[in-house]
Amino acid sequence: MLAGLLGQTALLRDFDGRSFDFLSTVAPAIPDEPGVTLVVIDEPSMDVIGLQWPWPRSVHAELAENLRAAGAKAVAFDVLFAEPTDADEDAALVAAMGQDVVLAADESLIDRPYGSMLVRTEPMPELLAGGAKAGVASLSLGSDGVLRTMPRYPDSFMARLLEVTRGEKVAVAETQQLIQYFGPAGSYPTVSYYQALDAQGYLPPGYFEDQVVLVGFALQANADVSAGGVDAFETAYTLRTGQLSPGVEVQATIYDNLRTGLPISPIEHWATLLLIVLSGALAMAISRPTSPARKTALLIVALMGFAAGSWLALRYGRIWIAPLAPAVALTLGVVAIAIRDFAAEQRRRREVQQAFGQYLAPEMVQKIADNPALLNLGGESRELTILFSDIRGFTAISETMQDDPQALTRMINAVLTPLSNIILKHGGTIDKYMGDCVMAFWNAPLDDPDHALHAVKAAQEMQAAMNGINRNIQALAPQGVAIPAIRIGIGINTGTCVVGNMGSDRRFDYSVLGDAVNLASRLEGQCKDHAVDMLVGQATVAAVPSLDFRKLADIQVKGRSEVEPTYTL
Repeated sequence: MLAGLLGQTALLRDFDGRSFDFLSTVAPAIPDEPGVTLVVIDEPSMDVIGLQWPWPRSVHAELAENLRAAGAKAVAFDVLFAEPTDADEDAALVAAMGQDVVLAADESLIDRPYGSMLVRTEPMPELLAGGAKAGVASLSLGSDGVLRTMPRYPDSFMARLLEVTRGEKVAVAETQQLIQYFGPAGSYPTVSYYQALDAQGYLPPGYFEDQVVLVGFALQANADVSAGGVDAFETAYTLRTGQLSPGVEVQATIYDNLRTGLPISPIEHWATLLLIVLSGALAMAISRPTSPARKTALLIVALMGFAAGSWLALRYGRIWIAPLAPAVALTLGVVAIAIRDFAAEQRRRREVQQAFGQYLAPEMVQKIADNPALLNLGGESRELTILFSDIRGFTAISETMQDDPQALTRMINAVLTPLSNIILKHGGTIDKYMGDCVMAFWNAPLDDPDHALHAVKAAQEMQAAMNGINRNIQALAPQGVAIPAIRIGIGINTGTCVVGNMGSDRRFDYSVLGDAVNLASRLEGQCKDHAVDMLVGQATVAAVPSLDFRKLADIQVKGRSEVEPTYTL
C-alpha cells in the first residue's frame, strides 16, 4: 500500500521518468534510415545570410522553391508565420506554398487570475489558402522538464507531415504514448539553412532527392528573438550526454515514431498496482531463507530482474513497465519482513534467556540464545546425570527460627545460592527447588559428553563449600540464637530420561522424567541411613572410571524389584 501511494507522488514519477530515459536509450530500436533531413537555422546561417531575425519571408519562399526543385518530397517549417509583415514578402511566401508544405501552428495554455485560456495560433490564412497544411507543433514537458510524451493532437505537426508524405490520414493513439529517441542531439542528417538555399554550391548532387525536409532552429542562443527562448529540450539522451536536443530534431524523432510505429505505451495503472502486489508476494518468498547474505543476494537479483524485464518489454513489446514502484514494494517488503524477523528473533532470545537464566549458567544461556536449534522444547529422550541435594538438620533450624520467617528465608537462600552457583559453574541445569532440596541435571539442554564427571565434581565442591556456608548462616542468625551446623546429602544417578517442557499449556517447566530420576532421589534419601554425604548409582560410577569409588551396599529402592549397588567417593 505504501509503495502504491508513493507511486502517485511527483518524486517517484520523476524517478520513473529517469528510469525510462536510461532504459529506453539502451540498445534502442532504430529505423533502417532516418525519415527526415533537417535544414537548421543556425549561427553559420545567421552569419552568411547577414540579416536579423525574423528574416524576410521571401528567404523562406526561396528555400521552399529550391527544395522543391531539388526533388524534396515535402517541406515542413517549424517556424510560426502567424502575423502579416511586409505585403510583398508575405506574397512571395504565399506563392511558394503548395500541397507539399506543412506549417507549424501553436497551442498554449495561458493562466490568468480569473481563469485559464487555451489559445491556438494558426499560420496566416493566405498561406493555408495557397495549399499548405497546418499542424500543432506544441510539445508537453514532464514535471521534471524532460520531453518524453508524444503529441496527442489529431492534427499535430508531424502527423500532418506524415499525411502529406503518405497521402492518408494518420491515426493518433487514444492513450498517452512515450517517444522512442534514436540518439542524442545530432543523430539526424543536418545541413545549414544557407547551404540548402544554394544546394548546388554546397551539397552533393541529388542530396534532397525524394527527401522529407524539416526546417527549424538549432541555435545556441535565442532561437526566436520574439519568443525569447531557446528551441531546445531535455530528452531521454540528456541523462547520458547532458546535451539539449533542438526542437526541430525532436519533431523529426516524433515523425519517425509515427512512421515506424515505435512509440512506447505505458501499462495501465491497475496493472502497475497488480505488479506492486506481486512484488509484495515476491518479497515474502525472498525472505524465506534465514541467511541475511542470501536474502540480500536474492533481493539484488530480483531488482536486476525488474530492470531487465522492463527493458525487454520496452525494447521488444513497445510497452513501458515502470520498475520503480514494484522495486520499492519489493525492497520495503523484504526490509519490513527482515525487521519483523529481527524483532521476533530478539523476542525469542529474550524468552530463552528469561526461561533458562534461572536454570543455567549465563554462558550456556548465551549459547542457546545464539543457536536455538540446540534446544528441543518439545521433549526428547537423552542420557542424563541427575543430582539431588538435601540439607541435613534444616528441620531443627526451622523450629529454632519459626518466629522469624524472614530470617529463615534469608538463611535458606544463603545455603542454596552458593550450592546453585557451583552446579551452574560445572554446567548443570537447575530443575527445581523443593524447600531445602535442589534438583539438577547434566547433558541437557546442551550436550555434555562428560556429564557424569561434571555432576560428581560439582557434588565434591558442594560438600567442600559447607564449612564456609555454615559460617555465613551463623552470621545471619538472630542475636542470641544458636544455629546448629548443617550438612548436605547428595544422590547422583545416570540414565535415560525424557527432558523438555512439561506442565500445562499455561504454566510449564523445563524438567526431566524417568526411572533414573527416581533412583537419584532415593539415593539422596539413603545417605543418612549409610552415614555418608554422597551416594552414587552404578551407571554413574561406570561413566566416571577416572575417579575412585567404593561400594557401600546393595539397597532395595521402594518401587523397584531389583537391588541397586551404591557407591561413594
